[in-house]
Amino acid sequence: MKKFMSIVLVLCMAAAMVACGETESTATPAATTAAATTEAATSEAPATTDAAVTTDAAVTTDAPATTDAAVTTDAPATTDAVVSDVMSYEEYAAIVIDDDNNNVPVKIEAYVQASQSWWDGKQSLYLADGDYGAYFVYNAAVSEELSAQLVPGTKVIVEGVKTAWAGENEIGEGATVTIVEGADTYTSTPVDVTDCDETELLGWQNALVSFHDMSVVAVAYKNNEPGDDIYVTLAKADGTNVEFCLEYYLNGSDEEFYNLVGGLTAGQTVDVECYLYWYQGADGHLTKVTVK
Repeated sequence: MKKFMSIVLVLCMAAAMVACGETESTATPAATTAAATTEAATSEAPATTDAAVTTDAAVTTDAPATTDAAVTTDAPATTDAVVSDVMSYEEYAAIVIDDDNNNVPVKIEAYVQASQSWWDGKQSLYLADGDYGAYFVYNAAVSEELSAQLVPGTKVIVEGVKTAWAGENEIGEGATVTIVEGADTYTSTPVDVTDCDETELLGWQNALVSFHDMSVVAVAYKNNEPGDDIYVTLAKADGTNVEFCLEYYLNGSDEEFYNLVGGLTAGQTVDVECYLYWYQGADGHLTKVTVK
């Protein structure tokens, strides 16, 4: 039995030695393979250079080339092209404002007709061009000193952007205003638009206009109490209603006029003058009311 066990032990040791030899044999090729891989990687350096040639193809989309292309749509260039010269009212009116075309740079020349009260470096202006064109400039950038010089008849150049709000085409907030020194003066006279329908009225937007023999339908104070705007609904002889507003910042400080408008009653007949502002339809800013 002992002899048998001795033989088994010898055989086991021999097997272990063979197994160990196989492990070493396996490890050696692995190391050789790694070295071969490293050598292959080193020898493939020219291939990496070839890859760089492929990168050269990217020159077709090189960033500077893209930048050059962008010059054609550069915003300042477009702005200069639009406002380099004063445009006529016809050119201004031809600019259609919609969701895809808003805040279009404009530069116009016109005469101050009226202004709302100045506050914190801002003032809204009503302008006319001396022909039939009229403009509303909302919250222009105006110093208090400049504001004092913007009396009716003063000729100015306004540079800003054309925009629209609730149907009102206007020059938007922040426009610059420059007085034309030594220029002539001009104040408009109201145009009778009593018989105009809404489409025709739109052609007189922001102009000084008049309506005659209008019947008072309703009068209401903003916030339901005096001290702010007054909303007035008048009817033409054919029954068509037209909306008006005593804009407090325009002439609310005229106590006599404010009380006159606030005291109108349904059924009275009046003639009115206004700057034909627009808010979802005609909504004239009243400047004169005559009770008949």
